Amino acid sequence: MATLEKIRSKAGLLVIVVGLALFAFIIGDFLNSGSTYFRQTQERVAKVDGEIVKIQDYQSRVDEMAEMYKMQTGSTSLPEEYMSQIRQSVFDAMVQEIILDEATAQLGMGVSPEELFDMVQGENISPLIQQMQMFVNPQTGAFDKTALLNFLKTISDDNIANYPANQQAELIKAKNFWLFWEKNIKRQRLEEKYTTLLSKAVAVNTLDAKEAFDENAESSDIIYAMQSYSSIPDSTVQVSKSEIEKLYNQRKEMFKQKEGKVIKYIAVDIRPSKEDYDKAQADIESIKEELVSTEKVADLVTENSEVPYMDAFFTASAFDPELKQFATTAEIGAVYGPVFENDKYRMFKLVDKTNAPDSVKVSHIMLAGKSEKETAALADSLMNVLKKGGNFEELAKQFSADQAAEKGGELGWFTEATALRGVNEDFKNAIFSTPMNNVAVVKSLYGTHLVKVTDKTANVNKYKVADIDMSVSPSSKTYSNIYNELNQFISKNSDIAKLDDAAKEAGYNVISDVTVTKDNQTLGSIKNSRPVIRWAFQNDKGKVSEIFECDDKFVIAAVQGTLAEGYRPVDMVAPLLKAELINKKKGEKIANELSAKNLTSVDAYAQEMGASVDSVKFISFGTRRIAGIGVEPKLNAMVSLTPEGKIGAPVQGNNGVYVFSVYAKNKENKEYNEADEIRSLDAANAYRFGFQAIQSLVNNANIEDNRIRFY
Repeated sequence: MATLEKIRSKAGLLVIVVGLALFAFIIGDFLNSGSTYFRQTQERVAKVDGEIVKIQDYQSRVDEMAEMYKMQTGSTSLPEEYMSQIRQSVFDAMVQEIILDEATAQLGMGVSPEELFDMVQGENISPLIQQMQMFVNPQTGAFDKTALLNFLKTISDDNIANYPANQQAELIKAKNFWLFWEKNIKRQRLEEKYTTLLSKAVAVNTLDAKEAFDENAESSDIIYAMQSYSSIPDSTVQVSKSEIEKLYNQRKEMFKQKEGKVIKYIAVDIRPSKEDYDKAQADIESIKEELVSTEKVADLVTENSEVPYMDAFFTASAFDPELKQFATTAEIGAVYGPVFENDKYRMFKLVDKTNAPDSVKVSHIMLAGKSEKETAALADSLMNVLKKGGNFEELAKQFSADQAAEKGGELGWFTEATALRGVNEDFKNAIFSTPMNNVAVVKSLYGTHLVKVTDKTANVNKYKVADIDMSVSPSSKTYSNIYNELNQFISKNSDIAKLDDAAKEAGYNVISDVTVTKDNQTLGSIKNSRPVIRWAFQNDKGKVSEIFECDDKFVIAAVQGTLAEGYRPVDMVAPLLKAELINKKKGEKIANELSAKNLTSVDAYAQEMGASVDSVKFISFGTRRIAGIGVEPKLNAMVSLTPEGKIGAPVQGNNGVYVFSVYAKNKENKEYNEADEIRSLDAANAYRFGFQAIQSLVNNANIEDNRIRFY
């Protein structure tokens, strides 16, 4: 009882303690979940119709596409401008995928496994695959399904671990390459289904077909004269504020804008100094002395040239005009240059020349996947069989470890350069030194090859040339001087209000009133300037940046203001609208004055206008752009309605007022075929709807783009 009384006496305290404990538990859980939510928000690169795209998934897709690009181009790294394009392409693709998946799911539309199989290795191979160079027969230029199936067989090998490490890496690359394109083929097929469905909902009728035919069946030849709107001073035409506002309201949808920043910036070229040019000239002259005398040409080129040395003979057709002129006229050992142009020195040496086949046709048996000892034994055994009359093609089909096995080991034609780039120097030397129909053994990263030369082109003159290209670049001293000078300027002039005057005094050029959005990858034409745009969106009006290095320029920027998402205000677009209204009033004035003259010839009108008479042929109602005139739809329409021999009324166009006379009507010598016309229009509509349908889905989607946080 005493214990119970104690508890009762402390009841108020216990309530407080328990309450605090519960509160701590609840608030702790809230904070934990809050931090998770915050982290998820920070990881969100985009949100499309409620579906979140995480930065990890987006970056993975970017990396995947970058690897595909490297594989297709043979590049080991990509410049930033390429990466910017890849990021944009991946973002657009991911947005479209999410939106298209929503639309097709509602329709129960998809791509079945059987359908995908048919497109990648069945009877209806996708055009994307058929256009891949790796599956094109080099002799016929046509798609080779056997090459495709052999490739798929190779990358599907479950025993990849048995291959040498370098071959394993290549097989994994090839497999990833294929999976990338397989996903794209499936996506393209789904998009085709959706857009085809929509296009079938809009059918061309007989009236559409006849109208389209008539638009282009007859054309007119005219003579004309034009009085430009610039012939009347703008100051003589008055436009009121209410007129501008009325036109703004009519055109308001044209002035939609994304969130933007208005900035000004200074861009300073990072250029070599006179000292740098003098040093470069001394260096190239020193290199020339060594190039004339050295026997180690390859080492000298490798050390000093931006163009790597290739120990191979080339025909003259492979050279640019300057190198071709030198190679075909010089003696072995001769040196040309140095020549200086566009901040680059260039110099050649004719190392050797010969008269030999430009190309050889090669077959091989590639041995791989075994130990070095086993491979050597097998190569010896096969060489013995071949020496005794064995059939090379049959042995290749049985023993070769690559996809050429199905074609008896045939690899196709090689020049010295393609053999060197594609395999190695030993392979190049072997195929160009081995007599026709003889077999040589050579090793490469891919394995051991038994190579057989099956054909050669006729002998031609070929040249081996050392090409030294050396650009003049700013030295570290020059770089520092330019940077320090700009840094001193900005440290003294960090007030945006005084920036223009200070820059003018210091000799810098300020570019003002530049609008950038989150989508912009570059600031004007300045390469690698995305960091400047990111900075602008992270800062407020009046802020002046630090120095950014953007490729070959230093850039400082200042935020002039922020544009909210929505519509551009009327005062921002007023100058554009005012110019349009001024031209309209000028057109009315010119047209009324000309009409009042009641002139009877284009020559008379031209004299009145102070203009010359010109002519143009084949103007029809469907003409998009009139030769020598441009886009003038009103003129198109009036010419089509005016009979031959008549002078049309003055036409107020986009650029001026036109007076014309039709001197000939041309009828196309083609009979109206309703079925053909409908088929043609349906095809055109399908193409147009395909683009418009997906773009319409994107335009109507709720897209939150947060890439500016990351890139």
